[in-house]
Amino acid sequence: MTSISSKIQLLTNDRILSRKLLFVLGALVVFRFLSNVPIPAVGSENVAGLLSNSSANDMLGFLNLVTGGGLSSISIMMLGVGPYITSSIIMQLVTMMSPKLKAMYHEEGELGRKKFMQLSRKLTVPLAMIQGSALIIFLQKQGVVGQLDLFSFATNIMIVVAGSILLMWIGELISEYGIGNGVSLIIFAGIVAQIPSKALQMIGLYNVAEIPMYLVFLIIVILATAAVVYITEAERPIPVTYAKQVRGGQTYGGSQTYLPLRVNQAGVIPIIFALSLMIFPKFLAAFLMGLSNGIAVSVGNGINAFFNNTLAYSVMYFILVFAFTFFYTAVTFDPESIATNLQKNGAFIPGIRPGHATSEYIGTILTRITLVGAAFLGAIAVLPFIMQALAGSGSTFAVGGTALLIVVSVVLDLVKRIEAQLSMRAY
Repeated sequence: MTSISSKIQLLTNDRILSRKLLFVLGALVVFRFLSNVPIPAVGSENVAGLLSNSSANDMLGFLNLVTGGGLSSISIMMLGVGPYITSSIIMQLVTMMSPKLKAMYHEEGELGRKKFMQLSRKLTVPLAMIQGSALIIFLQKQGVVGQLDLFSFATNIMIVVAGSILLMWIGELISEYGIGNGVSLIIFAGIVAQIPSKALQMIGLYNVAEIPMYLVFLIIVILATAAVVYITEAERPIPVTYAKQVRGGQTYGGSQTYLPLRVNQAGVIPIIFALSLMIFPKFLAAFLMGLSNGIAVSVGNGINAFFNNTLAYSVMYFILVFAFTFFYTAVTFDPESIATNLQKNGAFIPGIRPGHATSEYIGTILTRITLVGAAFLGAIAVLPFIMQALAGSGSTFAVGGTALLIVVSVVLDLVKRIEAQLSMRAY
């Protein structure tokens, strides 16, 4: 209690940290306000009815999640940070194939990362145009948005693209002048903002006979939260020893430390990327089913039927999350560069030769722990479908696993950053 009260006192007295937190809060308030400003094309209907449709829920539910409810009100923020996330993922994938980009990201330091981020921002614009066009066409075919002429269509596309770029800018301002990752905090705020409506929805569906089921779900949510915290914080330490060096009659080095390898090295990115990939075929199916060509309609019906099969959808979703976890870990963590840096600094892993042997040793351990992390992420991703199958209900837990993972990860990261700031001020 004394430690908590002292931290609260430090937080109250720390003006710089207080300003950062107030800036984050103000930016999130602006984001929530803009999420309720509709685009000109919106009619009297609301997309909430479409979101409640089980066949469209998996696709639009995730979009509504990352837009913080902007899609449910068809607002200027209806794309959210989705194009920026997709752009970042594409850039990470291209890095694997381009030695020049890989050197820029890993070897050129802060300047190289700034150039890399600038390329990601530029790529966000065409992606936002493509995603915005596809989404508005999809909503037109669903009867949510009325038919638009060319000028009106182009105007609405420009508005939603500008909204997505504005939200990307707000996220980067939070990262620079606030505390924490801006994009993650925006998604976090969108998820938290939907909790009251979800709670009211569950209360509206309340049935005394289903109390045991509610208790089971509550226990599952508590256990899932504990598992997310455990896996997010879990590390595999690799002991590292620095060789002793004698310089000017004085001995340096000889210390021992460890290299922490996180079990969930990829975070929530594999789930987001898998969902983004799973969304595309549904948009394609909706587009093909709206054509007059019989073959195109048949293909669209086939795609739609496959993705409406919960078992097939869940299996494919699990496989994609599992595969992308390994892929993203390979992109962001390079055992060879770690081994090279250890060798340059006169460090070695006890019992392992420096150089290539160290790289292979780190890679083997990373593969083993990533196997656990990938299986866990896959299980969290398909958890909502398992809960739906048990409950026999529709959309209450549509994106629960992803939302839970994002919320817990953001909260843990934010708490760590605040504690680091408080510790720095205290010392």
